[in-house]
Amino acid sequence: MIEGFEFGCGRVVFGCGVVRTVPTTAKSFGDRALVVHCGTPAAGLLIERLKAQSMTIEEFIVQAEPTVDVVAQGVQMARTLDAQLVIGFGGGSVMDTAKAVSALVTNGGDIMNYLEVIGLGKPLTKPALPCIAIPTTAGTGAEVTKNAVLCSPAHSVKVSLRHNFLLPQVAIIDPELTVSLPPFVTASTGMDALTQVIEPFVCNKPNPIVDALCREGIKRAARSLLIAYQNPTNLAAREDMCVTSVMGGMALANAKLGAVHGFAGPLGGMLEHAPHGALCGSLLPHVIEANIDALAALPPTDKIATTYISRYTELAVMLTGNPSASIRDSIQWLKDLCRNLAVPTLSQLGLQASAIPALIPKASNSSSMKGNTIVLPAETLVGIINKAL
Repeated sequence: MIEGFEFGCGRVVFGCGVVRTVPTTAKSFGDRALVVHCGTPAAGLLIERLKAQSMTIEEFIVQAEPTVDVVAQGVQMARTLDAQLVIGFGGGSVMDTAKAVSALVTNGGDIMNYLEVIGLGKPLTKPALPCIAIPTTAGTGAEVTKNAVLCSPAHSVKVSLRHNFLLPQVAIIDPELTVSLPPFVTASTGMDALTQVIEPFVCNKPNPIVDALCREGIKRAARSLLIAYQNPTNLAAREDMCVTSVMGGMALANAKLGAVHGFAGPLGGMLEHAPHGALCGSLLPHVIEANIDALAALPPTDKIATTYISRYTELAVMLTGNPSASIRDSIQWLKDLCRNLAVPTLSQLGLQASAIPALIPKASNSSSMKGNTIVLPAETLVGIINKAL
């Protein structure tokens, strides 16, 4: 029997060249827009096109992962402008900033009232300003998710602002915007996208729609991530990764994640300059190995064991392209992929062994960890980190 579920998704416009439709779409929401971007020439061109539609534009440049204070600054800018919509043009950090600003402009009070973990976690009560999300990377899928991940330097952690109101009204996904990404960004964001179609597929609360998205996304990423890294102008590979990214965003918004993201959240708060996707890549093979080991330790007739051994075997088949692949073949395949993509280890990203005792309880308590295939004890979590160092 299928357990009941809910699936939410905003409007998605996908295709090469669709970025040129943004001014018309934006104008349909109003004449005054706060545009969040990271200062690229492509953003400048978009702003020129918006102004050509007689729109009043205020620019908010975000070049790092958003903090609580950065979002508060954006909220004030939007209110001063009396913005009618917010446009995010950039990577995941820009998307999260735009979404958070659009929601907090209409919902008063301190941002801490609404944040998970470190705040009160109160629900938003008023719909957000219309938000148009235009990703220029293929990784986070933030253009189709209902949360925004924010850093709190004071708490050394990343936390989420989460509500259905954060789902952008329109996501405009143009693969041509990703062709100029440097290899390291392609690798990092690509590993994020791959992780976000794997973890919902093996999470403890899947559903048939998410399963379909994940299966398609896993196959596309498996065949195209390394190609996009090695040949940045290969548009077919870029399209595959953009499709994977949006599918991963839809999947995580409508199912659960797992231990990779359970670790990546607190690690992102502890390691200020570590890219989220690189953290995911360094952890992914070791988390999968730990989950398979934990399943193998269960009685063969256990329902969790039979269900998820089947899923992890299917995962190995999809990643390797080998219909005869065994359940553990995915582990080596992912290790080889990370090596070919030059994904750094956790120690290269700045994690020291002395920080592990503080990391484990933060990871254990994270919302993502609660979606993992199977509950992993603290000693197993320590083992994962030691392997990823």
